[in-house]
Parts: sequence; structure tokens; C-alpha cells
Amino acid sequence: MNQEDYATEEAYEAGPAAGDDSEATRRDAGEAESSRASRGWWDRNADEYQNEHGAFLGDDRFVWGPEGLDEAEAALLGPAASLKGKDVLEIGAGAAQCSRWLAAQGARPVALDLSHRQLQHALRIGEDVPLVEADAGRLPFRDASFDLACSAYGAVPFVADPVNVMREVRRVLRPGGRWVFSVTHPVRWAFPDEPGPEGLSVSASYFDRTPYVEQDEQGRAVYVEHHRTLGDRVRDVVAGGFRLLDLVEPEWPAWNSQEWGGWSPLRGNLIPGTAIFVCERD
Repeated sequence: MNQEDYATEEAYEAGPAAGDDSEATRRDAGEAESSRASRGWWDRNADEYQNEHGAFLGDDRFVWGPEGLDEAEAALLGPAASLKGKDVLEIGAGAAQCSRWLAAQGARPVALDLSHRQLQHALRIGEDVPLVEADAGRLPFRDASFDLACSAYGAVPFVADPVNVMREVRRVLRPGGRWVFSVTHPVRWAFPDEPGPEGLSVSASYFDRTPYVEQDEQGRAVYVEHHRTLGDRVRDVVAGGFRLLDLVEPEWPAWNSQEWGGWSPLRGNLIPGTAIFVCERD
């Protein structure tokens, strides 16, 4: 899980680094501005992110979200034994923890991320997975190059045109290929991003799709996240050429006592924090 963290006037946990004078607002942000902001934010904050969350993510663990749902248990890409020999693309891979888990199952993963600094952390952990620095909306691969594609909080919440990403993923998948991605559960946008009781009262319209933007003194976006309703996400999947096989809303497990930004045991037992879309290319 890598691109995590996130509604209104409350700065998401993926907000600017300490000491940053950026201003949080809601305004339109196009594809190019969103991409530049994401690349810059993750390059600046990758060190802090990996230091803070690296122990939870592990070096070779595949975690779908802050709840701690593990692919070894969930098998959303298929049974672990079925992954052997499969070509897998991880989008928004961060330090490539998920890709390392896939490699340990005998798969042939490629870890792609927009952030050069995140990929440097991937190299720091180990050089056993191929790394590619690229934008999810312009995947640098030939058609039908992969059997599976996955993204744990990577790319999808941060792009202005998610249908384009879906179509790009479909293009590089082989027929029948599975595409599984997790994002912030859309209902969380209606609540303040606070882990305590103050985060349990609706403070904004769930239907307001205006992007959340943090911008500098010149008005340039330094962080952008795009809200889509649950229905929007389903329509994006279909418009991208996929069939939706399952929609998983992980429940907060009893063993997980951590707080992560707005995620917490208190909130996790009452409202969903993550949505995982399991899709298949026709």
C-alpha cells in the first residue's frame, strides 16, 4: 500500500510535510497539474512515509490498506499457487513491497511508480524486482504484456482521468487478465479525516466531486486527490473495459490497534475506510 492517505478542509494524512506552508482547498485540477503535484509530493515525502509506515508495510508484504488486509489471506489476485509464472504489473508501487511478495510466490512482477524517490527506496530494500518510473496514464508497455495488474492505493485516487488509467491497464493486460485496485472508500470523503470521535460526524457532501488540493503561495498544486462516489468508481471500471467481479470493503480486525492518519480502530469498526475493486478484462 503506497499512495495512501487522505475531506474537506481537513488535510488528509498525505498532506504536506511538516513546515510546508501550503493551503488546503477544493478546486478543479486537471490531468497535468495532478500528475506534477503527485510526483513532487511523493519525491519530497517518500523518506518520511517509508520511515513512518515501513514497519507495517514490511519489505515483502502485500497489504491492501490500513486495515491490514493481506493478499496472502484475501487472494484477490487468485490463489497464491496460481501466481507462479504470471507477469504482474504493480501500479503506484512505492517501495515495491507488494511486488516482492508476488516474486516470492513465483510471479514475474514489474513495479511502476511516478516517484523517483519512492523507487530509490525500492532499490534500498532490494534489487530483485524490475522498476519502472512512469505515469499510470501512459504505461510504457506493449499491448497484452501482463497476466495481472494491481494497485494498493496507487495512482487511481490521484488522477484526474481514472477512465484513461483503466483503459491503459486493459491495454497492457492479456484477455481474461485480472485488475485489482484499492482506494480510499468514497464514503470517507463525507467525514473529517480524524481518527477520534470528531471524525464520526458528516462534515461535507458525499456528492461533491471537487478535487481536494493543497497549493503553495503561488496557487500551484502540491498535492491533489480526486473524489469519486462509489457509483462513479463502478462506472469508471466499466467504461475502461472491465467487468467488476467483486467489491471488497475490509472490516477493521481486532489485532490492528494502530492509527494511521484518519484511519483508526474506532472509525474502522463503524465506517469503511478502503474499497477494493476486483475486475477482469473481457
